Amino acid sequence: MRKFLIAGNWKMNCTPSEAALLLEGIKEKKGEVSEEVDVLVCPPFVSLSMAVNYLHETDIQVGAQNMHFESSGAYTGEISASMIAESGCNYVILGHSERREYFNEDDELINKKIGQAISNDLAPILCVGESLEQRKAGEQKMVVGKQIRAALEGINTDQVLNVVIAYEPIWAIGTGETATPEQAQQMHKFIRDLVSEIYDSDVATSLRILYGGSMKPANADELLSQPDVDGGLIGGASLDADSFTEIITIAEKLS
Repeated sequence: MRKFLIAGNWKMNCTPSEAALLLEGIKEKKGEVSEEVDVLVCPPFVSLSMAVNYLHETDIQVGAQNMHFESSGAYTGEISASMIAESGCNYVILGHSERREYFNEDDELINKKIGQAISNDLAPILCVGESLEQRKAGEQKMVVGKQIRAALEGINTDQVLNVVIAYEPIWAIGTGETATPEQAQQMHKFIRDLVSEIYDSDVATSLRILYGGSMKPANADELLSQPDVDGGLIGGASLDADSFTEIITIAEKLS
């Protein structure tokens, strides 16, 4: 059985002092997690090193929310993969729908970032998903399939073993709407089958696919109970220590 991954994407929330308080709450409630669940927090860049230092005696890992595709250079305001890795992070979120929409990131750019992350021993969390209009038009599999194929172009079998895919229906991000467990399972199964087609069944079996659309304690049990849902990329609920740790507890019980 694949190990659940419960990841908190804090987005542009929490100053360093606020981040310390949130980490304290998470650490107190869930400083030790079971062997069946990996826990990850992804604070803003300014709090990464602090989070790594604060959590070093726990099993909670730290990841970044984005990075540049070049290793260094004249890119004012950007952060490289090596900077993130040296800060002690294990993961980096790439291709989030907010990056695609607000910062015009396309599949080719995301592909470059994935290669750079893997080269620096960071596990990319590749985000994919369709809009409400695309869902209503029945285009969700076409859209997600295109995103995955483009993002993994040139990534070999050994490298893709480090990738996590997060299915995030755009219409369910920050809206309070959530895909039904059946909708989530259908898309996760499609993604796993596609990875099997691109690589092989062993890769597809080991791949972790997270659900990333308004998961919270009230719906986590139903979503995580689906056979192809391997965890959650948690937004709003990850900013509350009680809610985030409750989702972790639910994942532990299902493991």
